[in-house]
Amino acid sequence: MWLKDEDSGFAKMKISLITVSYNSAATIKDTIDSIRSQDYPDIEYIVVDGNSKDNTVEILKENTSLIDRWISEPDKGIYDAMNKALKLATGEVVGILNSDDFYSSNQIISQVATAFQDPTTDAVFGDLVFVDPRNLKKVVRKYSSANWHPKKFARGFMPAHPTFFVRRKFYEQFGLFKTDYRIAADYELLIRFLYVHKLRYKYLPITMVNMRKGGVSSNGIKSNIILNNEIIRGCRENGISTNVFKVYPKYFIKLFELFHLK
Repeated sequence: MWLKDEDSGFAKMKISLITVSYNSAATIKDTIDSIRSQDYPDIEYIVVDGNSKDNTVEILKENTSLIDRWISEPDKGIYDAMNKALKLATGEVVGILNSDDFYSSNQIISQVATAFQDPTTDAVFGDLVFVDPRNLKKVVRKYSSANWHPKKFARGFMPAHPTFFVRRKFYEQFGLFKTDYRIAADYELLIRFLYVHKLRYKYLPITMVNMRKGGVSSNGIKSNIILNNEIIRGCRENGISTNVFKVYPKYFIKLFELFHLK
């Protein structure tokens, strides 16, 4: 259990967690439960739903004891919804957990908070695993951020975004997600934060998030073409020289990850 240290003010660091959802009734309860299980005491939880047509809103209503703020209304896509949530956040640090993802243990947020006790740390990220949607205990791929550095943006690699936590003030200083991106606005934002503005980051060598295999960015050839075109665009808009010959070889690395899960 988390112990408050009144002298250091450690437990006074509020961390805002954001989930955006649309027709997520089949998965969002796992997301909510993983946040409820965290041993860190000062969490602000915000959910922005895109006017779901399934049972998502009913699930949110059943969990208002945990959710500090939630809205359900039409939006202009996932990044518009994330921006709405970011404008509602009041924590010193912000993290985003997708509505079909869940934290890997009940100590993730406390470990993130420990990292941010260093005032020179602007951002934190770690590893995630992809799991089989039919068997959430079965890992099918590991996404390690261990050897990532900003030069890898040009080759199509970024830190695992669901594990990314950053001080909220940097969203205010450097901007939110660009909503004219369909899939890779998170990639472009991380370029802005970590490459252009050179935020000081800390890698946590732990698996932080379990992600169900699938999703928009990995759903078929057409989505991958859009994703990679937007990655190239995001790089070029932020002064990074790249092209398709630099970006597409990353898929050989992904194949390697499939067969090396440890």
